[in-house]
Amino acid sequence: MSINPEQFAAANKATVDSLLSVANTALASAERALNLNTARAALEDTVSGVKSVMGAKDPKEALAAQTALAQPAVEKAVAYSRSVYEITAQTQQDLAKMVEAQFGDFQKSIAGMVEKATKSAPAGSEGAVAAIQSAIAAANSAFGNMNAVAKQFADAAQANIAAVTKKSK
Repeated sequence: MSINPEQFAAANKATVDSLLSVANTALASAERALNLNTARAALEDTVSGVKSVMGAKDPKEALAAQTALAQPAVEKAVAYSRSVYEITAQTQQDLAKMVEAQFGDFQKSIAGMVEKATKSAPAGSEGAVAAIQSAIAAANSAFGNMNAVAKQFADAAQANIAAVTKKSK
C-alpha cells in the first residue's frame, strides 16, 4: 500500500488550512467577547457611582445612592453574561460545522485511499483491509457520539443560561 506524495501534501495543506480557520474563528470570538467598550462603560459607571456616593451629605443619602446603582449594575452584568454566552454558543456552532466539514472531507479521502489500497492489495491481505475498514467505522461512530454529547452539553448550557436570565428579570 503506497501513498501518493501529492495526496499526502494536499492532506497536510488541508489540515493546516483547517487549523488556521479554527484559530481565526476562536480569535474573532475572543475579540467580540472582550469588548473594550463594555469595559470602558463599566469603569465609567463605577466612577460615576463612587462620585455620587462620595457626594452624599449623610449616610441615608449615601445608602440611597448605592441602592440606586445596584440594580442597573446587576442588569448590565446579566446582559453582558448573556452576550458572552451568545458569542460562545455561536463560536461553538461555527467550530462544530467546521469540524464536521473537515471530518467529512477526511472520511471521503480515507475511503478513497482504502478503496485504492484494496484494489492494489496483494492476495491474502483481506484481514488487514477489514481491520482498517473496522477502524474507520469505529472512528465514524466515535465522531457521531462526540457530536451528540456536544449538542446535549450545548443544549443544557443554553437552558441554564435561560433559567438564570429569567430569574434575574
